[in-house]
Amino acid sequence: MEDCPLFNAGIGSYMTLDGKLEMDALILDGTTMKAGGVGAIRNLINPIRVARLVMENSQHILLAGEGANKFAAAHGFHQVDPNVLITPYSKERLASAKEGKAIFTPPEKTDITEETEYGTVGCVVIDKDGHTASATSTGGINGQIAGRVGDTPIIGAGGYADDQLGAVSTTGQGEAIMKSLLARHIIDVMATGQNVKDSIMHCVTQMDKRFNGYAGAIAVSPKGEIGIYHSAPQMAWAYVQAGKVHYGFHSDQHVTEEL
Repeated sequence: MEDCPLFNAGIGSYMTLDGKLEMDALILDGTTMKAGGVGAIRNLINPIRVARLVMENSQHILLAGEGANKFAAAHGFHQVDPNVLITPYSKERLASAKEGKAIFTPPEKTDITEETEYGTVGCVVIDKDGHTASATSTGGINGQIAGRVGDTPIIGAGGYADDQLGAVSTTGQGEAIMKSLLARHIIDVMATGQNVKDSIMHCVTQMDKRFNGYAGAIAVSPKGEIGIYHSAPQMAWAYVQAGKVHYGFHSDQHVTEEL
């Protein structure tokens, strides 16, 4: 998904107010409970690969900015020309932001429309042995201040994974997600026995009311139950189960096709 210019992650990431790209990513292994993240990393096509490298080849969990780039370079990741990552659409979105406000301000929930765009890509996995994992990657928010790091690389906010509890990946208004530790909150509610979708709905709704933000999440339980919910008008999602592909975009859409 980072390689697809249609998503706000990797190629196609949104631009900061100063015309740069700063990307965040997080990966978690629910079996080992290891995790790795990067924040405000620049000029790399696949931040999630660097996040995995942090998880597997360092004693740290989160590296940010210049340090994250230096770590990536030391392990053979070559920086690319920023223009490789910037799409015409990203330029258009930044121009629109500059025509409005000089500094990004998160929209109120009541301001959300079909044209409100913040994209994060993520996935959750459970294998036949019950091992779980979660990965999340984003280009941030269009027109954000340089150096801003959102919820994505924060454990318990942008994602969480634990074989005993399940796996979650979130998207939405990062500042609200961080305040509510949304991913961990969802996992905790799932642990009470509530089904996965209802757990997500409960936590997202509570976050909306308390922090006036919006969000969406995908999650899977240790038994393989899948849940998806979002409070914004749209969130592209898909999963594969029992030989069928399930997918949707709008809140009331659920399409099923045979593989």
